[in-house]
Amino acid sequence: MKAQTSDIAFQSSQINGMNVHILPTAKFKTTTIVTMIEQALSEEHVTKTALLAMVMKRASERFPETKLLRAHLDFLYGAIFDVDVMKKGERQILQIYMEVPNEKYLSEGDALLEQAIQFVGDMLVRPYVQDNAFAQKYVSQEKETLKKRVESLIDDKMKYANQRVTEEMCKGEPFALLVQGRVQDLSAITGQELYRYYKEITTSNPINVFVVGDVEPDAVAAAIRTHIPLERKEVGELQIGGAAKTVSEEKEVVDRLDVNQAKLNIGCRTQVTYKDDDYPALLLYNGILGGFPHSKLFVNVREKESLAYYAVSRLESHKGIMMIMSGIEVGKYSRAVEIIKEQLEQMRAGNISEEELSQTRATLSNQFRELLDSARGMIDFTYNGVISGRKRKLDELLAGIEQASIEDIKRVANKVAIDTIYLLRDKKGEA
Repeated sequence: MKAQTSDIAFQSSQINGMNVHILPTAKFKTTTIVTMIEQALSEEHVTKTALLAMVMKRASERFPETKLLRAHLDFLYGAIFDVDVMKKGERQILQIYMEVPNEKYLSEGDALLEQAIQFVGDMLVRPYVQDNAFAQKYVSQEKETLKKRVESLIDDKMKYANQRVTEEMCKGEPFALLVQGRVQDLSAITGQELYRYYKEITTSNPINVFVVGDVEPDAVAAAIRTHIPLERKEVGELQIGGAAKTVSEEKEVVDRLDVNQAKLNIGCRTQVTYKDDDYPALLLYNGILGGFPHSKLFVNVREKESLAYYAVSRLESHKGIMMIMSGIEVGKYSRAVEIIKEQLEQMRAGNISEEELSQTRATLSNQFRELLDSARGMIDFTYNGVISGRKRKLDELLAGIEQASIEDIKRVANKVAIDTIYLLRDKKGEA
């Protein structure tokens, strides 16, 4: 019997040493399979993990050439497949993504779900290996691709500024690392070393598999048992650093490049993470401050004062960080910082109108309810609960957003402290 998706209710079990979460729902005409392998962010592992993701998606034992692998995806009715890395707090997640049409909507009635799970198993259990090493041609090609990807960060000034403020703010912390790794590590990584590392993380690191679609859980479990027979040892606890860090002094950093528009990014420590009781109030705080077009930063920094081309704030809820990001004319830097600080003070004083609160509540609630219409959104929401150690129900979070008061938001606001003010500006003018 299929679960009613008024909340996000995965059925979870252990299969072959992996945590498997299945959500049967008739909402979608495709089936989504996402496998998450966790690694602690560290200088030792960050580049290997990023390179491994790129090499894994090039070939497998069954499809030793990339063109054969892509032809098989076409055979699976244009299945979508990718392997990538992402950062959640001080975790680096290697993620295998697969989406296939549901076989119920195909006239041929092929066993498409089982073939998709077999394909995921190819990537996880049966990679293309020569003499206990990943194929040199793929390792060499992907090293070059990864090098270019890391070096090209500077071409996207918005992303570059965000990475630079993160590096300056989190010096000495794993979170400072770019999730794609470091160019200087690449030359030392061999095909043998990468294969050894692959075996290490697939044997011992936490793995979560999510399946969403119009599926029978028993059939999915049986296919995973058959096609993803990972040999798992006892899964070790990852050593993840604590998120709380007090701010001793406000840092100011200026970089100069050839840019037309300056980027002003301000990194703040919130002292609140996803698992904390104050998390719903933090969501409201961020929404009122800079999350939406009706927010204080947008209205006061961009609209009223015309100080910025954009002005927003974003949370990193597993690390307890909030980033304020804006694009400004460099001559308006001091005034922009002043007005942004005024908005933070307004939040600390609880100067929040009923309209700001109700608009933010409604917008946040709508955003979270929209997760129910996205397989990917439901997986991400549930995975946040898994890695944070607090598996919130969607209804519980929505109730928290509805019930949090201005006093709750004010309490959160008084925990938020500016850590680093970062300016990326042109090479002209005085320092």
